[in-house]
Amino acid sequence: MRFTSLIIELIRARPRLVVWLVVLFQAALWLIVPLVLYRSPPGDLATVLAYGREYQVGTDLGPPLAFWLADIAFRLAGNHIFGVYLLAQLCFIATFWSLYSLSRAIVGGQQAVLVVLLTLTVTAFSSPGVEFGPLVLARPLWALVLLHSWLVIGQGRRNAWFALSIEAGLLLLTTPAAIGLLLLVAGFALATARGRRTLMSFDPLFALLVIAVLALPYLIWLIRAEPLALPPLPAVADLSARAVHWGVLLVFLLAAMTGIVVLVILNSGRFTRNPEEAPIIFRPPVDPLARHFVYFFALAPALAGSLMAGLFNQDRVVGGAGIALLMSGLAVIVATGDLVHLRRQRLLRSVWAAVIVAPALATLATTLFLPWAGTAEVPTSLPATAIARFFGDSFERRTNRPLRAVAGDAQIATLIGMDSSRPHLFLDATPARTPWLNPAKFNELGGIVVWRASDTAGTPPDELAKRFPNIVPEIPRAFERLVTGRQGLLRIGWAIVRPKSQ
Repeated sequence: MRFTSLIIELIRARPRLVVWLVVLFQAALWLIVPLVLYRSPPGDLATVLAYGREYQVGTDLGPPLAFWLADIAFRLAGNHIFGVYLLAQLCFIATFWSLYSLSRAIVGGQQAVLVVLLTLTVTAFSSPGVEFGPLVLARPLWALVLLHSWLVIGQGRRNAWFALSIEAGLLLLTTPAAIGLLLLVAGFALATARGRRTLMSFDPLFALLVIAVLALPYLIWLIRAEPLALPPLPAVADLSARAVHWGVLLVFLLAAMTGIVVLVILNSGRFTRNPEEAPIIFRPPVDPLARHFVYFFALAPALAGSLMAGLFNQDRVVGGAGIALLMSGLAVIVATGDLVHLRRQRLLRSVWAAVIVAPALATLATTLFLPWAGTAEVPTSLPATAIARFFGDSFERRTNRPLRAVAGDAQIATLIGMDSSRPHLFLDATPARTPWLNPAKFNELGGIVVWRASDTAGTPPDELAKRFPNIVPEIPRAFERLVTGRQGLLRIGWAIVRPKSQ
């Protein structure tokens, strides 16, 4: 007797419901995990908030849209990081709903659910998705660009041009990789007969006009800032090392797809005795152009992004792993065929759930047990709220004014920048990176200079003392981490720079 689980029947009868259930489950998981385990923002999120607070048209970190949205979400949540975590998960939901819509247009609603289930196992969409910034905001925009590009190129829907132009313009305001990604879209359109026919109209001209209007402020900033030149090409002697680095980045991308590979192997029919008993998920025949579209955008962003990162010796794939691997699940489903047999249903469900939950368990283990295993610091265990409140209150008690600026150790300074008074961040070691402040302006406003204290007297580092020769160190302040482990207390040296009016 053939056994078909309730989940299979839901996929067949209510595919949208299944998509909403699994996507909302993972979004809720990665909304709760950081709120419970993180005492300070992960990655560069505190820096994103510090830059977003200034509302600059452009900075050395790239286009401004992600920074602006992060600051707006932070303020709407009452200056609480919950707002930014929620914004990150809204981006996650928008990404996968757009991916489902694209997949449904290509392989039908039932197999589109399988696309979503496979893509959810890519590790780039788990814990890294909490760190809201340009890489996270670019994912839903890129997914929408792909969706409306297919509607325009593959289905000839002229009404999708306006949405495509808006999304392309916002993508240009989000990540420097947008130019390369949009060139891939244009290249695919030019390489296909149907795409060339689509471009032979006035619609692309209107779309270019909308894109230009949206991106014009940032383009003006780029021209004035003069950072348009690419990084220098590597020397011939360095090419072998850069090629190895490219290979390492490709290996990392493949490792992020481990969940997809494991599920495909477990679902293989080579080791099944009764393959005819497996339930089948059917789809209509796939348009040959759609097949080319899926394969191209499953491979091109990953290969081009990793190649550029390897060539210019960058730490991560250009555009981010989320963009590079967004189409991986759809490519696997398209390559599988019109009939997808779901074998070993109980095992597949268990493995899928384990792959989804594993990153959360790894985060839990890192937070609670890594401090006991060595001396490495867990950045998210620093008590950001206590640090910001102490230095903000101390400055206000001493000067009768709210804290306006903070300098010194960049990591600690960005955490203090999350205080309710939202002080300006001043990177005194690299002042060009914070053009809204300079040493003279910092001394005029007054602020706090912080550093990691290496002794009980709170002696500042020599380089910091040279940049601020008149500071008088206060008694260092000690803070407890979430888990102290084998580490000592976090001791922060500090000094007040009084406003010039005082």
